[in-house]
Amino acid sequence: MTIAEPPPTAPEALRPWVAGVRTLSFAEPPSGTFIHLPEAMTKVVLRVTADGQRDVLAVGPRVRATYHEGKGRISCVELRLAPGTARPLLGVPAAGLVGRVVSLDALPGGVARRFAREVRWLDPREALPRIGEVLPGLLSAAVDPARTALLRAGVEALSVRLDRAPAQVRDVARELAVSERQLRNLFAEGVGVSPKHYARIDRVRTVATRAGSARWSELAAATGYFDQSHMTSDFRALMGVPPRSYITGRLPALTPCQAGPRI
Repeated sequence: MTIAEPPPTAPEALRPWVAGVRTLSFAEPPSGTFIHLPEAMTKVVLRVTADGQRDVLAVGPRVRATYHEGKGRISCVELRLAPGTARPLLGVPAAGLVGRVVSLDALPGGVARRFAREVRWLDPREALPRIGEVLPGLLSAAVDPARTALLRAGVEALSVRLDRAPAQVRDVARELAVSERQLRNLFAEGVGVSPKHYARIDRVRTVATRAGSARWSELAAATGYFDQSHMTSDFRALMGVPPRSYITGRLPALTPCQAGPRI
């Protein structure tokens, strides 16, 4: 299996806007199954295909895992946008991008189109320095610092960490001095899914990436589930198979990787 795991930390210049980056380049399709885990955040992808087609795409949150045959010859750099970055950059609430792949040229925001013009002709393998110059200039005046800080505090509290299980939504709202409705609105605009759904995706991603590192019951407790049965049910709903089948490679039927954007 080739798992599309969380990307590494972004370079220093991009950290206010980007949670992680990943560069992929395949001269030939990789062998095995290529797995996209559920993803609660929006990504921007600069992609060059084998025939020279260049795209700058917004890839919205993905609420369920997908399983594909190895990708064809392709080179791309993926930017996993930090909470609160999608709306200022793309001109639409993140909730409007769930399950969608959209060309930045098709989005209403002028910032998105300017960013696409700046990066389209870069080599994805060498694009990060230029992106680090362009993106802060486009976003620094467009982001509401107070609103973004509140959203990111909510995301942090609802995320699984090595030293603690995620908090409950009602407790996070109380700690941030907002109503649960206000918290849902923040997440819809800046993340794309509700706080509860964000926490659910984050737990399942954690189980998928840590599977085999501990007993199932211990993993369930560490990720905030009531018990192992609750974890198995949630995992099956988002991943298509229970954890034991996943770790042993008994996966759902493969689908082709999408060739172009869905607009």
